[in-house]
Amino acid sequence: MTAPNLSTLSELPLSRRTALGALMASMAGALPNAAWAQSGFPDKGITLVVGYPPGGQTDFAGRVLTKGMQTALGQSVVIDNKAGVSGNIGTDYVLKSPADGYKLLVGNGSNMTLNPHTYRNTAMVDPLKLTSIGLLLQSALVLAVPTSIPAKNLSEFITYVKAMSSTKDGIDYASGGPGTLTHTTMELFRERIGKPKMNHIPYKGSSPAMTDLIAGRVSGMFDAMSVIAPFIKSGQLRPLMVTGAKRVPAFPDIPTAAESGLKDFEVISFIGLYGPPGMNADVVKKINAAMNTAMKDPDVQKGVADRGDEAGGGTPEHLSAMTRHYYKLWGDVVKANDIRAE
Repeated sequence: MTAPNLSTLSELPLSRRTALGALMASMAGALPNAAWAQSGFPDKGITLVVGYPPGGQTDFAGRVLTKGMQTALGQSVVIDNKAGVSGNIGTDYVLKSPADGYKLLVGNGSNMTLNPHTYRNTAMVDPLKLTSIGLLLQSALVLAVPTSIPAKNLSEFITYVKAMSSTKDGIDYASGGPGTLTHTTMELFRERIGKPKMNHIPYKGSSPAMTDLIAGRVSGMFDAMSVIAPFIKSGQLRPLMVTGAKRVPAFPDIPTAAESGLKDFEVISFIGLYGPPGMNADVVKKINAAMNTAMKDPDVQKGVADRGDEAGGGTPEHLSAMTRHYYKLWGDVVKANDIRAE
């Protein structure tokens, strides 16, 4: 069907203009997600919203993506850091953006799967309404202890924790803050080893927590490999295990949880690309293809691997399944342990 000529519409009698206007409205409504406007996507620059300040892992993931996506899509791709409330501000901004593919979210496992459960006293956003586009990178966490702790492997650490639990007040462990991935992962670990006494010492971020962990003021901490790697290399911290299904290529001597005898304990820190709700499927496919092309660049792969992370890729369905898996897992852990972010 040929679209009506808008320039002649005003010349028609009122009754015919009304009827024709209704016909055009019905035609537009029948087209999926504004397909007329999307047929030439992209015809302008794209913004990647990061809900955190520059310099962190999520910001890094967005920036390694920009060059390759610009080349693949033929349009500029820029970062917009909308930091605040552990990523919630950026998430909410993209949730409320037009579903045209020009405002996208670089979201991590915390703001996508943890925040909805831990931020109970604030107006909360629902990240599951976002459109999954593709996985950018993923990272196993590492359980690290100070070198002063008399535990050379995971089995010895569990024995030490249980002994301290039965004779004293239990060990202190660090996290980057209440309700963070570093906090909930240790609580999941505590559940898996029989719920010994372990005291949570929250810090304002990983950096001050690492200082006290190295000094032996706390006895253990989980964090992303990219955060702990420098202290492992310098010999300041002792890694006991990684939480992924396989060993990290940059640190092949660190065993997995399963290899260390801890079954059913796989935790991945991940960062994905998401869009507003209701995006056009063809636009999602085009952005996903550009993302996969960008992530396959050898320089990107090396830059990600050097940090101890793994470059992502794959389908929107894969990212959606991962998001929903951890959304449920962390929801259960948060509820069982009454964890709150505030």
